Amino acid sequence: MTRTRSRLSTAAASLTGIVATAVLLSGCSAIDGLTGSNDPSSTPTASPSASETPYPSQFTRDGTFQSHIRIDGMDYVYTLYPTKSTPRTNEWYPKGAKYFSFTFQAYDLTKKIRAPFITKRKVYLSRMQVQSDTVTYEGGKTQHPYELDAEARTITFDPEPLSTKYGMLVTSPKGAFELRNQKIKPTSKDTKGIDLHFTATVYVQESAGSTTFTKKIIKQKVPIAIFQSDKATQAQKIPIDAN
Repeated sequence: MTRTRSRLSTAAASLTGIVATAVLLSGCSAIDGLTGSNDPSSTPTASPSASETPYPSQFTRDGTFQSHIRIDGMDYVYTLYPTKSTPRTNEWYPKGAKYFSFTFQAYDLTKKIRAPFITKRKVYLSRMQVQSDTVTYEGGKTQHPYELDAEARTITFDPEPLSTKYGMLVTSPKGAFELRNQKIKPTSKDTKGIDLHFTATVYVQESAGSTTFTKKIIKQKVPIAIFQSDKATQAQKIPIDAN
């Protein structure tokens, strides 16, 4: 009798362990759902297809672009990425609108990242300009599907950026210029690429705490590949404040 009870106890304990494990695994799945790991919006941007890219482009290949322009101890950083409206860069075709977002920020390389902000030179962005030119297979007429020329603090995502007479603050980590969901208009069928030309007009503090500022022009070219197709680029509706 004792042996039988002992075996029954052991079996019950094993069954309890199996049930507990199942509950734990189920709990993990539930937590994943709550944290958004199964949310389609959190899926990484699809990489370009194996087909040959018609125009060399880091933006198209990597799904993002970032440049570091170092001048007099300052690092000026442009960052571009496609929005969730048209996230797949290998499906950017001549027809249909394409959407991207971009930021611009400055870092004082003469100071450590964690150094007090008061010790860093301030950079103010006065104006942001962007011009665009198409590249075609047959040398067709150049088009300009995206244009921008505006006072930075009036168009940046932050409605109340830290500003002075020189413009809005873009020194990291207190300031940054950001524009979301910028529309690139459709182009002719023979388009294989688009070049975006960025020009930022900034005023840089001579030294931390100084009242003397120097004007500088920070330029960057960003090539974008456009794939041949009779289909139009498919744009999804997204919240106005989405990336």
